[in-house]
Amino acid sequence: MSRERGRPARRDARRNRERLLAAARAAFAEHGLGASLDEIARRAGVGNATLYRHFPTREALIEAAFVDMVGTFQCIVEEALLQEDAWQGLVWCLERICELLAADRGLSDLLSMRFPEATTLTAATQRVYDTGDRLVRRAREQGVLRADFAPTDIVLIIWSISRLTAATKNVAPDLWRRQLGLILDGLRPEAAHPLPRPPLTREQLDLALFDLRDQTAPRTRGTS
Repeated sequence: MSRERGRPARRDARRNRERLLAAARAAFAEHGLGASLDEIARRAGVGNATLYRHFPTREALIEAAFVDMVGTFQCIVEEALLQEDAWQGLVWCLERICELLAADRGLSDLLSMRFPEATTLTAATQRVYDTGDRLVRRAREQGVLRADFAPTDIVLIIWSISRLTAATKNVAPDLWRRQLGLILDGLRPEAAHPLPRPPLTREQLDLALFDLRDQTAPRTRGTS
């Protein structure tokens, strides 16, 4: 008898979790990863206690909401590596990723922050960055990408595109395509000039992403 009573409870728990994840994805897409947890619970039709029972921290919710999407990014970068022309592969990869970011502010935040406690998400994101490193090295080796372009510069491109998209989405939602085109022209080696500063190291990039995470998506349980 107790086993029979437990089954509806488990079904309810799964249903609540699915509702919370759907609500979180929608709220993060609109407002970024700093979206109100109270609002997410309200959208899901559950109380805050239910939200925290399933996801004790903001990072746990972010991880569950986006880990599959990081796998999509990985597939995009891997497919770009399969293209014979390294430049076309790099351009195609950036265009596909920027298309996704333009439609989802949460994804923009995700690729420009670090969440060390979300270990599964962190490992998946690291695989994307490592594969992106190969994409950049391949383009440099083929002589189609300026020699001083570093893999960390890809993250800076994503930052600039995501902030532009957030500012212009209601006025010119496709303006990011123009900006990306201008950036890509600057990556060609033919007319490259020496840059005034070296690229960020991976360690510097991580520190910057930690800082941005703390500014944009507070991790404290009490943050509403």
